[in-house]
Amino acid sequence: MTLHELNEKDVIQMKTGENLGRIDDIVFEDAQITKVILRGRPRMFGMLGRDDDLVIPWAAVKSIGADVVMVDVEIPPPRPAHSHHGWM
Repeated sequence: MTLHELNEKDVIQMKTGENLGRIDDIVFEDAQITKVILRGRPRMFGMLGRDDDLVIPWAAVKSIGADVVMVDVEIPPPRPAHSHHGWM
């Protein structure tokens, strides 16, 4: 399987069923996959930057199906958006 093929699959958190996004990068150590990286989602169409990248250990990948990658990992809560007083 290629990175492109992995990138076309949605990554689903097994416990919650939440769609975490798609794999954007893979980390190798000693010729073995150790982590997959999902880039942070854009905030307000990218005008407010992005959420933090989600780094998932390869050991948390439980199955790779035809359409999805199932992972069993605790997802940190999203960081709060900065409050901008004085506008809106």
